[in-house]
Amino acid sequence: AVAMEATRRRTQPSANGKSQEQVQEPAQWGRAWEVDWFSLISVILLLCFAPFIVFFFVMACDQYQCSVTAPLLDLFSGKATLLSIWARAPSFTWTAARIYAVWVGFQVFLYMCIPDVLHKLLPGYVGGVQDGARTPAGLINKYEINGLQCWLITHLLWVLNARYLDWFSPTIVFDNWIPLMWCANILGYAVSTFAFVKAYLFPTNGEDCKFTGNVFYNYMMGIEFNPRIGKWFDFKLFFNGRPGIVAWTLINLSYMAKQQQLYGHVTNSMVLVNVLQAVYVLDFFWNEAWYLKTIDICHDHFGWYLGWGDCVWLPYLYTLQGLYLVYHPVQLSALHAGAVLLLGLLGYYIFRSTNHQKDLFRRSDGSCSIWGRKPTFIECSYRSADGASHRSKLLTSGFWGVARHFNYTGDLMGSLAYCAACGFGHILPYFYIVYMTILLVHRCVRDEHRCSSKYGSDWTRYTNAVPYRLIPAVF
Repeated sequence: AVAMEATRRRTQPSANGKSQEQVQEPAQWGRAWEVDWFSLISVILLLCFAPFIVFFFVMACDQYQCSVTAPLLDLFSGKATLLSIWARAPSFTWTAARIYAVWVGFQVFLYMCIPDVLHKLLPGYVGGVQDGARTPAGLINKYEINGLQCWLITHLLWVLNARYLDWFSPTIVFDNWIPLMWCANILGYAVSTFAFVKAYLFPTNGEDCKFTGNVFYNYMMGIEFNPRIGKWFDFKLFFNGRPGIVAWTLINLSYMAKQQQLYGHVTNSMVLVNVLQAVYVLDFFWNEAWYLKTIDICHDHFGWYLGWGDCVWLPYLYTLQGLYLVYHPVQLSALHAGAVLLLGLLGYYIFRSTNHQKDLFRRSDGSCSIWGRKPTFIECSYRSADGASHRSKLLTSGFWGVARHFNYTGDLMGSLAYCAACGFGHILPYFYIVYMTILLVHRCVRDEHRCSSKYGSDWTRYTNAVPYRLIPAVF
């Protein structure tokens, strides 16, 4: 739970060379800095078992034709042991290490060295240098928004290689998928450990650090709010968006190329997965400036949860549908394919429209029209750790008057569409909708706990005005 009294911390230098006071009043939102036993047990279980969950699903496809139950039955019957399954899995290779090093290095180069020019060319696109949200310490960081440009450059090179250059096979990702997983784990643990040590020795801004006194919780949930190297390399923005999300669509393209290589054709289910997930990825980069106001940037500190999660969990489990379709090519009926496409596009419309309404409301400070009417809102106040008082407005019009997290509802509809594109032969591709439901419901609870701590009685007024979280009259 979020502590409501002053917390004693050791003196640490801040980014501008000044020192924190030995005793200070923390901001009333952001990551918890007192840990209950339930949270601690959950953290330890995730640290221990999340890497094995990733390995289990990838191994199930590689050794058991995507069956989730077959490896478990083999283990219980004695036909296989954990060691025999492990021994059959492809191991780390230096080829995969070189591929992964080039990939990550190229994304760092694009992120750091290619200034955004698309915001000058594309109407409606917001790029270039943008302000982030106010941190709990009262700071506002600046970010270089160039994700859409990096995505376009990367995919242009991919297409040029596939059509003309022939530097590498379009199936390169699938062909090295498990060795690449070991490389991704190395990077995920390395960056998480570096961020953990950095928070103690040379934090970017000591006033935005939170120490719980529990090493496991600190390592997983992070200590620093916005760890940076230099002025522009921001850990959260880079690892949340690059290399994982840029890779998402490339991984799917590699799966499509493998399906073509193995069977001589590409199924409509594979096309649907590629198209629907590409829409989601492109939306992310088109609205990357808006992403600066989301829970990942505004509330989460940078630890293993984001560092390892962005390097391993996201690229390996968010792409399970395409991986499944390599092993089980599914040709959907026209009715089934049309229903999946409609569900995916409707979910995207709700997701995008809901987020657009909030963004429009923020940018215009309420001087706008939503659903043809002047928006209604709850005016509230909060205090940051520097003692300054701030005012904010919570929108209660449009989709935000239907439910407090209706953008998540649209996201879940899109997630279900990805899974339904794989047919109903196996449960493995449906892991994604189960996981996203747990994740987004948990985010609802986390976000509302923080908002309650941040806004106090004003948040109660807001929840009275908008009583449902995700589904009207249900939840």
